[in-house]
Amino acid sequence: MPNLPLNLPLTTATGLSRSAALASWLDALFCGAAHAMTPASSDASFRRYFRIAFQTPPVLLMPHVAGLLSLIVMDAPPDKEDCRPFIKVAGLLRGCGVNAPKIYAQNLAQGFLLLDDLGDTTYQTALERGANAQALYLDAIAALVAWQCGTEAQALPTYDEALLRRELDLFSDWFVVKHCGHELRDTERAMLERTFALLIAAARAQPQVFVHRDYHVRNLMDVAENRPGVLDFQDAVVGPIAYDLVSLLRDAYVAWDEEQQLDWAIRYWERARAVGLPVAARFDDFWRDFEWMGVQRHLKVVGIFARLWYRDGKDAYLADIPRVLGYLRHACARYSELVPLLYFLDAIERKTI
Repeated sequence: MPNLPLNLPLTTATGLSRSAALASWLDALFCGAAHAMTPASSDASFRRYFRIAFQTPPVLLMPHVAGLLSLIVMDAPPDKEDCRPFIKVAGLLRGCGVNAPKIYAQNLAQGFLLLDDLGDTTYQTALERGANAQALYLDAIAALVAWQCGTEAQALPTYDEALLRRELDLFSDWFVVKHCGHELRDTERAMLERTFALLIAAARAQPQVFVHRDYHVRNLMDVAENRPGVLDFQDAVVGPIAYDLVSLLRDAYVAWDEEQQLDWAIRYWERARAVGLPVAARFDDFWRDFEWMGVQRHLKVVGIFARLWYRDGKDAYLADIPRVLGYLRHACARYSELVPLLYFLDAIERKTI
């Protein structure tokens, strides 16, 4: 884990706005050196990120940062976000050789972190600009295998039955009831209960490794060295081995045909076997694990996307719901146990057209 030399006390009066508190903290860090702060990104949580740029490298209180012209500051309100998991998982990722941001300074009381700047070119942006998808994805697979090889069973929370169930309930509560306006009948509730139980059992039966939980094109950065840079990892757990590969290959934000998914999945499986990761001995069995894991994840995702609109007022994710439902239908059609869920999805769609 990187050295965390500065955990500065609050430098502002109680009640100061977050913007003013952040500016005051940075002024203290940079000893008054001139800098510009611009929005870098935001995500589906309450965190915000800003890019700090210097015209000339400042002489900071942190000599190991000397020479950098750009840094990122995270603003995570402590009443809504806890920075400690981010710090812990960043250290675990870097310990596995994965390119997560270094953390140069922290103020946990205020919810501020000063981080490496991994640039502004996500995998999604790189693909839109015509980057070589094969090279990007093979690098992401290599980083994923390195991350999974570093698994320590007690290092992170367990992706247990309760968490898997809470995620599946997002589908019922926020997508079916809230977004589709469909009140579940008793027979439908019973079908969902049976299906959820099957999905949870399948996930828990898989070998358990480090899981990022959002390993996709918006959280992977196209960087010059040790690609990809990896972001948004604070919710990492120890969970099903196929989970992050599903996030990557059946991404809510970019779609690949099944032939391409299979090619990359086989390359992952071969690499994982070569380094001793506990993937299934037959690729057919691994692919089934992959598809069933995808059903659980995509039910969660459509629920989260609906919640982001109805609870948080973020409507941009609604446009991605059809892509995710497409993944769900495709997988459910292949397995007799999941066909009732397919029929239910079709019924919900007909009702909402």
